Amino acid sequence: MPTRTARTAWNGTLQDGGGQVELTSSKVGTYDVSFPKRAADEAGGTTSPEELIAAAHSSCFAMQLSADVAEAGGTPVALEVTADVSLGPDPAGGFRLTGIALTVRGEVEGLDADGFRAAAEKAKAGCPVSKALTGVEITLDAALES
Repeated sequence: MPTRTARTAWNGTLQDGGGQVELTSSKVGTYDVSFPKRAADEAGGTTSPEELIAAAHSSCFAMQLSADVAEAGGTPVALEVTADVSLGPDPAGGFRLTGIALTVRGEVEGLDADGFRAAAEKAKAGCPVSKALTGVEITLDAALES
């Protein structure tokens, strides 16, 4: 399996500095990062480690869920996954990820709501990004679309 690479160039202090994160392997883009914007409610055109983790987690979970739905005898038609990654103070000092909320709505043939939820729970446990983030509480809200 391949190794993927991202690179960040940072200049200045935490509060006054800034940087750019480059998705080096795919070459799909370079994005600004800034601590003040990372800690603010509005991102103001910059990304953050938490948003990049959310992107990684939602895409990994969607791939794993499509495999687990098929393994359970269903056919995934459409899956919409959102990952909300929260940053907060760490009691030991500094900051930490305080939680990840996965939400998935799916259109699936051949599985009922219970079967879909079971496949989603299995995907949450089996997704490589979930496995990497075991130190963070991960919640799941999974439902079929009506």
